[in-house]
Amino acid sequence: MAQPPAENTPQLPGPSPEQRRRHDLLMAGLDLLDQAIAVFDATPKLVTWNKTMQRLLDFPESLFRVGTPFEAFARFNAERGEYGEGDVEKLVAARMAAARSFEPHYVERVRPNGQVLSVRGVPIPNLGFVSLWTDITEQRRAEALIQEQNARLEARVRERTAELEQANREIDQIAEALRLSEGRMRLILDAIPAMIAHVDAGRRYRFANRAYAEWFGLTKDGIVGRSVEEVFGPDLYAVIDGHLHDAEESGERVSYEYARKNADGHTVHARSVVVPDVSLEGGFRGYFVMSIDITEQKASQAALVQAQKMEAVGQLTGGLAHDFNNLLTIIIGNLSALQDRLAGGEGAGYVDPSLQAARRGAELIRRLLSFSRRQTLEPAAIEVGELVRNMTQLLMRTLGETISVGLNLPDTPIHALADPHQLENAILNLAINARDAMAGSGTLSIAVQPRHIDGALARLVEVQPGNYVQIDVSDTGKGIEPAVLARVFEPFFTTKAFGSGSGLGLSMVYGFVRQSGGNIRILSTPGKGTNVRFVLPMTQPARPPASPQSAAHALPAYEGGPVLLVEDEPEVRKVIRMQLTELGYPVIEASDGVEALALLENISDIAVLVSDTVMPGGLSGHELARRARMLRPTLPILLITGYTSERPEGGDAAAQLPVLRKPFEPPALAAALAALAMQDTAADTSIHAKNPATKESPT
Repeated sequence: MAQPPAENTPQLPGPSPEQRRRHDLLMAGLDLLDQAIAVFDATPKLVTWNKTMQRLLDFPESLFRVGTPFEAFARFNAERGEYGEGDVEKLVAARMAAARSFEPHYVERVRPNGQVLSVRGVPIPNLGFVSLWTDITEQRRAEALIQEQNARLEARVRERTAELEQANREIDQIAEALRLSEGRMRLILDAIPAMIAHVDAGRRYRFANRAYAEWFGLTKDGIVGRSVEEVFGPDLYAVIDGHLHDAEESGERVSYEYARKNADGHTVHARSVVVPDVSLEGGFRGYFVMSIDITEQKASQAALVQAQKMEAVGQLTGGLAHDFNNLLTIIIGNLSALQDRLAGGEGAGYVDPSLQAARRGAELIRRLLSFSRRQTLEPAAIEVGELVRNMTQLLMRTLGETISVGLNLPDTPIHALADPHQLENAILNLAINARDAMAGSGTLSIAVQPRHIDGALARLVEVQPGNYVQIDVSDTGKGIEPAVLARVFEPFFTTKAFGSGSGLGLSMVYGFVRQSGGNIRILSTPGKGTNVRFVLPMTQPARPPASPQSAAHALPAYEGGPVLLVEDEPEVRKVIRMQLTELGYPVIEASDGVEALALLENISDIAVLVSDTVMPGGLSGHELARRARMLRPTLPILLITGYTSERPEGGDAAAQLPVLRKPFEPPALAAALAALAMQDTAADTSIHAKNPATKESPT
């Protein structure tokens, strides 16, 4: 299938006869498969394929050559209507985007001719992907037939009424029909994913389809004649024995779930329905058993429970943050004022540590909200070494005293462009995985260094050429088996005990790194530990913000109208009023949005609105801001909030207003008001005019 080399291209040593023989055997074996298979490289371009691909998918002969772009196949399919109606370019672009994402996927597609294909894509890390196509048309038809037959069987079992004798004669007729088509039905039963078996009155297997036998690591012939206790084992048999007894005694269907260890040592789960096989002529004759593998469903349920727990934690911390931030606003505001009054005099030594402790409390709340996913997340220039160094105490407490943490950080600051909170979560996720792998003792190492990735390597690792920040997280744990290593980034895949993990940690780290413009890989040797290395784009440090004090002093003495302060907490309102007064602003107070709106409607010289966002009375700060802008389109508005992630709905002007987070100190408030003044000056409506409300009034 490969193209011959160009005439002037230097010839490399050709394959040996043994290599050619092995290659021919491999290709011959692939051509015998009923499945179509194709391998694409990371470009993506066609590397190899089997004959079934051409026969099953009806592609023209001209496309089957090494190097054919994946896009050519997608375009051919789109143009002949394989993807349904729509713009061809958009359909092709969607397939190309999915191919370049290198995500494992499985879909089923109904072709225009009615043929049903299952399409599975499996990425080969850093190399490309393999696509498999299987004709499952007959399988789907068989599944529909079996579902219909099962529905009829269950309906008849439920109809235990006075007409039992007539119902049993109908079941005997169905059983006779099934015996006449036993060969075909066995093929159908082997094709469906459900596990079906029949057990006699002595609890020995008389029939099992392929799925049922393979569930227990046996063959169809190998399971027939064995007892249920022998197949399940004594411990698990003790669990299901009562259910079988209930089905026999009641004559009704019984449902139950059970879990077992498979040959790989993983816990798998199944849901079984047992229907007693009874008749008036022969009495109890055994059980019909239908089971379904619900391992993935259980994993999804566990992940959902975990997500619900995180959401509950987020809601709880969001509410607590509001209350704590209000308390800290009062504490920090009063301590700041006291610090200014003491000015290094007697008692200042008591105030300074108290103020620092309050500030640390505010920072702890911010970090708590970040880890509970209630913090608004945005990319920024991160000094990675400092971020890792600041996380050390958190990591040591999380990992425990028996695990040591080693850091290898650069001497000079290097900055990465990423979301700082997601980066913290990624490092924490990797550290927790390392802790579990080390079984309670070992060494976790975190290294940070700059890295340049040139064009050739960049194409290989699927990033843009340039400078990056490389982060290595290594442990001395048990390592990862090769078969598991290939799946570690799959969502919901986990090797932990059932219920001990959602299987989302590494997939979320992978998603964060890829969305940030980087890439990640894992190297691991069983028994020798694991190294996780990922790179993030390097960037220049952000410009230092202007000093709040200098920004405040840059403005002349305030000579405008009063500031309307809206805050429902009296003590918080008192502190903010004191800060505004000390900054030279006259203040009018309101305890909620309704009262504030009435003041805006009746006092024409209000120059600035400073409002909390969440208040009682049915009128929030954002809604108050919208109505205030309707009254006075140029009124400067500053919102304050103790909810770190609280944002308004919609995309109107009120949603874009500046927000000052609680707790804050007088310099931060001064800087926010100074920024409002600068914006207002640019709009030629300065809040420092003698009567700015005259321009803003709708009357």
